[in-house]
Amino acid sequence: MNINWYPGHMKKTKDLLQENIKLVNIVIEVIDARIPISSKNPDFDKLFRDKKRLIVLNKYDLADPNMNKLWEDYYRKKGWSVVLYNSTNNKELKKLEEAIADASKEIVERYKKRGLLNKTIKAMIVGIPNVGKSTLINSLCKRKSAKTGNMPGITKGKQWIHLSGNIDLLDTPGILWPKFDDEKGALNLSFTGAIKDDVLILEEVSLKFVEKMIELGRINSVTEKYGIERGDTALDILDNIAEKKGFFLPNKDTDYLRVANLLFNDFRAGKLGRITLESPDNANNANKN
Repeated sequence: MNINWYPGHMKKTKDLLQENIKLVNIVIEVIDARIPISSKNPDFDKLFRDKKRLIVLNKYDLADPNMNKLWEDYYRKKGWSVVLYNSTNNKELKKLEEAIADASKEIVERYKKRGLLNKTIKAMIVGIPNVGKSTLINSLCKRKSAKTGNMPGITKGKQWIHLSGNIDLLDTPGILWPKFDDEKGALNLSFTGAIKDDVLILEEVSLKFVEKMIELGRINSVTEKYGIERGDTALDILDNIAEKKGFFLPNKDTDYLRVANLLFNDFRAGKLGRITLESPDNANNANKN
């Protein structure tokens, strides 16, 4: 699955990050809780290695609760702050604001010792497209300061936004890798919608998705949702969904595109249950390699 998606604005964003990193005290990185490895740009750790970090595991309400806890522990062992967050639920805004304040506490204390009592904390917020970064910023600002949309990569520019608690936030566009060399990562991003559906062959990706559900031991989430038999293969399951839903083309062939759209719409909306596609063990194994 060789996907190349590196628009010019993404390269400019990486340059922008390198230019502005010296201006900020803390980096807030938004990650999709269902795919913490695949939704994390591999350049970030090197770029921000000297900065205080707050990891926002967004969309945790769609992820497996047990895996959420494991991922929290994983990041805290790295010395980073972490918070589980749902950017579409304004009731969780206070939890996010408290997490930012807590992550900034050490910096504030340092300033106080130097007699700088009201110095502004400057934070940078980063994340790949479609992890909910702009929605999160809008919630923090309590107004439409950043553009949001369902299509990945809609945020185009750079802007400073003033938040309560004497914090200035630098928003940046989402960036991805220049090339997806890791098929598993590319597929996970496809499953969650971080890669645009219109650059994919969804019928093939849906087959990989069913195979992933089998691998994770979560195929019952699919079969029970649609009231179908499991079958012997992933293709059997797609065929069974089509049969159950009546998804056929005029020539009576199976309409696998409609099956794919149904599967991904339901998965992305949490209708197949709370599912996490990656575990900290995956990250540890990747680091060893």
